[in-house]
Amino acid sequence: MAPITPLAELAQPQRDRLAFIELRVRFVGDIRRQDLVERFAIQSAAATRDLALYRELAPGNIDYDSKAKTYVLGADFRSLFDYPAERVMSWLTKAFGDGEPLKFKTWVPSETPSRLTNPDLDVLASVTRAIHQGCPLAVEYYSISSGKSKREIVPFALIDSGLRWHVRAFDRKSKEFRDFVITRIKRPVVFYGQAVAAHEASDQDIQWTRIVELELVPHPDQPRPEITEMDYSMQGGVLRMKLRAATAGYTLRQLSVDCTPDHSLRGHEYRLWLKDHLALYGVKNAVLAPGYKELRPSEAKANP
Repeated sequence: MAPITPLAELAQPQRDRLAFIELRVRFVGDIRRQDLVERFAIQSAAATRDLALYRELAPGNIDYDSKAKTYVLGADFRSLFDYPAERVMSWLTKAFGDGEPLKFKTWVPSETPSRLTNPDLDVLASVTRAIHQGCPLAVEYYSISSGKSKREIVPFALIDSGLRWHVRAFDRKSKEFRDFVITRIKRPVVFYGQAVAAHEASDQDIQWTRIVELELVPHPDQPRPEITEMDYSMQGGVLRMKLRAATAGYTLRQLSVDCTPDHSLRGHEYRLWLKDHLALYGVKNAVLAPGYKELRPSEAKANP
């Protein structure tokens, strides 16, 4: 038997393909030869060789499911590549950056603020596999209000709040759709093959399927509104946004939008004002928006 070629001695294109294999199987849960063929425009025989080589380099990482004719996550997975969390999130949510995680020289100097925390990649992998395969997930969850609890959730999407990553899921304990902070999840277990009820599916999540249309304008009490219009690429002095109700509060907080009806928030950060605060009526996470106060139904009817 020929000795295994060390990873460092392989050509860069092949290392990129091996890295893609690892990302797919770890965070999605499976990979087929055709995935490599379509992603890298290679022949099926080359894809077969790449999969065989990956199994040699990392024997416990993938197994072949002959019934499904696909490679699946192995029982003794040990990461071959050291991926930073930011790169993984970029690949999962924007579908780029799936090559080998080497640090290359940048073309121009730049500095990007980093997050205070990033998800544990093993926890994240369980969450994303459950999302992709449509499976429930058992977790230990740590809530500020109730502390540690065991829950079964049915996750279907990741949400970037600007500060932290959340997973949107149906919570079988509260029987509601909720956001769960991924850094607060411990000991996740994916229930492969377990059925998901119709009422647990994402199309039953009203806050997820509802789209709210918001109009943001330069804050009336801030100087130089014409510069705010330039900074936010406004058309006719208005920035129009369409957001899922489930994410509206996160976006408005991230943009520091004054959501009071009388633009009463002060501070240099409040350069935008929500023109019609009634547009947020019924949006549950609007409580996160700066200055927003939930209206009672009688108040909403009185301000059509």
